[in-house]
Amino acid sequence: MDHHIPVHALPEEIQKMLPEEKVCKYCGVSYLILHEFKAMEEKVKAIEKEMKFYQGSVDREKRLQEKLHSLSQELEQYKIDSKSKTERLSMFFLSIIYLVERKVQEINTL
Repeated sequence: MDHHIPVHALPEEIQKMLPEEKVCKYCGVSYLILHEFKAMEEKVKAIEKEMKFYQGSVDREKRLQEKLHSLSQELEQYKIDSKSKTERLSMFFLSIIYLVERKVQEINTL
């Protein structure tokens, strides 16, 4: 954590104040550090909010990676199925061509 070293001394009127004049009567915190304390509280809140966002990001990333893996597997299966169907269609068309050619030869021999 950064340690703040003041560049200038406190004004003389503040240095001459009694200790009870420099502290909050409710919480006992010095007014001189109360502002810094409040600023640090706000910074902590902002960092906590950012951490929650990043934690959510990690969870989302994991789910997206799983979904991507699942979709990749599906795509590979579809490619395999497509290749198989293409081969079957090719064989089907070849057999049709063969049968048509035989019929044409039969007709020509008549």
